[in-house]
Amino acid sequence: MHISDFGKVAVMFGGSSAEREVSLKSGTAVLQALQEYGVDAHAFDPAQRPLSDLLDDQFDRVVIMLHGRGGEDGSMQGALQLLGLPYTGTGVLGSALAMDKVRSKQVWQSLGLPTSDFVVAEKSTFDAACCEDIIERLGGTVMVKPAREGSSIGMAKVKTAEALHIAITKAFEYDSDVLLERFIQGREFTVSLLHGRALPSIRMQTPRDFYDYEAKYQASNTQYFCPAGLTDEVEAQLATLAQRAFHAVDGKGWGRVDFMQDEQGQFYLLEVNTVPGMTAKSLVPMAAKATGIDFAQLSLAVLQTSLGAR
Repeated sequence: MHISDFGKVAVMFGGSSAEREVSLKSGTAVLQALQEYGVDAHAFDPAQRPLSDLLDDQFDRVVIMLHGRGGEDGSMQGALQLLGLPYTGTGVLGSALAMDKVRSKQVWQSLGLPTSDFVVAEKSTFDAACCEDIIERLGGTVMVKPAREGSSIGMAKVKTAEALHIAITKAFEYDSDVLLERFIQGREFTVSLLHGRALPSIRMQTPRDFYDYEAKYQASNTQYFCPAGLTDEVEAQLATLAQRAFHAVDGKGWGRVDFMQDEQGQFYLLEVNTVPGMTAKSLVPMAAKATGIDFAQLSLAVLQTSLGAR
């Protein structure tokens, strides 16, 4: 198809979630790349403009570069469908499922896909007296994660009941449901997906306690390995697992699946990202580059996902 066939494109970024700053960087980079390709692309920040402007300004489709709540959780996808505007990536159901770490894990468990043991803390019923039992049940080291946040916001790694209580209380500032997950000692990997294809895996390594917000976006000593150093057989197995996990939560078009590999070599699913970062430090562009796809080509490929059926 010709570039002009996309029509007038809104690149939606910013928003009002806790990941606004990352979204601004992702969206700005994608907007510039699409404009350089000749796409009639324009910035659109839903925190500053009503969605009705999309119709008033006669946009033909939307590139969603909103991270977190309000952009990655199905609500924006539903609004755009009601407006009759095609958009990139995963639809309403898949976005909502993938954004919710608890529901994702429950889906994977039902299909026999590997994911770490977990407990859910609900704000309305949480009892601090249970912390000691939770630490013991989950093997002594626990990852605390708000159920519906991204970019490692509100996360903590704890080893004592007192620290667990503090971390859960802090996580409740972001979400009423908090995932308490058995910590997997080992290596962290991610697999990017583009139009059904698994890109080369990336292994992340940080001197920090875990791959947190600072390691992702601020630290200069985080290391990335692509290729990740896996054998061809294991790389293929990981790619297949990523595709199955993505499909299980109804992922569409493009995304990223994160894993931990324990010291025995077993992979465990962590989460699915349906609108992954597209910043200078982001992982999808890194994996795409390893296959000869530059950032502009990747941005165009993401735009092309707006052409698919929901």
